[in-house]
Amino acid sequence: MYRIKTFNKIAPQGLARLDAAHYQVGEDVTEEEGILVRSANLLDYEFPDSLLAIARAGVGVNNLPLERCSRSGVAVFSTPGANANAVKELVLCAMLISSRDITGAVRWVHRQAEAGADLEAVVEKGKAAFVGPELYRKALGVIGLGAIGSLVANVALDLGMDVYGYDPFLSVDAALRLDRHVHVVRDVQELYKKADYITAHIHFNEKTRHMIDGQALGAMKPGVRLINLARGGIVDDEALLAALDAGQVTAYVTDFPNNRLVENPHVIAMPHLGASTPESEQNCAVMAAGELRDYLENGNIKNSVNLPDVYLERSGVQRLCVIHKNIPAMLANITALLSRDGVNVENLSNKSKGDYAYTLVDLGAKVEPAVITDLRNLANVIRVRVID
Repeated sequence: MYRIKTFNKIAPQGLARLDAAHYQVGEDVTEEEGILVRSANLLDYEFPDSLLAIARAGVGVNNLPLERCSRSGVAVFSTPGANANAVKELVLCAMLISSRDITGAVRWVHRQAEAGADLEAVVEKGKAAFVGPELYRKALGVIGLGAIGSLVANVALDLGMDVYGYDPFLSVDAALRLDRHVHVVRDVQELYKKADYITAHIHFNEKTRHMIDGQALGAMKPGVRLINLARGGIVDDEALLAALDAGQVTAYVTDFPNNRLVENPHVIAMPHLGASTPESEQNCAVMAAGELRDYLENGNIKNSVNLPDVYLERSGVQRLCVIHKNIPAMLANITALLSRDGVNVENLSNKSKGDYAYTLVDLGAKVEPAVITDLRNLANVIRVRVID
């Protein structure tokens, strides 16, 4: 029986992936082997020694202590692409409301009604204050061409926009998802110069913190409309506010409001609505539960943010899952120890990610407990798990 602790409300469609005959799931579970979480802050959460994995039903993992998880041999999963359609649709909304000032227009109508004005008499004259450009034949710049960015780029083409994409880490899979009419640029400066609208879809980390700073804003096309549904820290707020006041940026649509930003009349702030659809929450929950289950039952890793993806069809009679440091000779040391016991290796897969590596080994026979103990005692081995 695997013990899974939940934080936040996890969609029942996801929980249904964890068979009650094999999983104890709930908020009150202790000594958990797995965690399912959405946005709860676990940065200071004290992990039990039993914890093997955390699955985040979403993409951003800044609420999780990644380095501590890696040092402890805890795999961390996210659900890239599960909320992509929801965010894509909100980007379309953001482009429209930043162009036509729809939110301002709606507020104006309500204020007129509250003041007792005859709406039919005032709207024709008042609407002139909310005139804005169409999206058709305008240029959109998409920073980050992953699951979300590629959808945004493709649908913008359907709207008749000219689309420029930038992603220095563009994968083959992502490239294949892109329509051939998207202009993929190697230098983000080219995107800045040409785009009437810019939307960011990149992970937030130390390298991307304040990626859009004063220098970047100054390089953009005057009057640009900027959209940030990724993470607030990607944009330097002080530089942005200065650019808004100077007219360099016409409007800023963000899903990450703060008190400083909302004081500016050119900021359109939403309460983190990017993935707030029933479909998205269901997709994220199902994907997270599936990743967690496959790791606990089979040792397979897919969509981990701190360990490499490793998948191996089950063979043999026993599987060893070894998390270790990514240093020379580790694989040789592991296989040498196993061969000492005379056990045949049926199948093996080893991959690395940054400072850490993961090895799956399927054995032709069960090894003695002493071999597992010796394996755990190998220098630079972080965690060893046995699956029969």
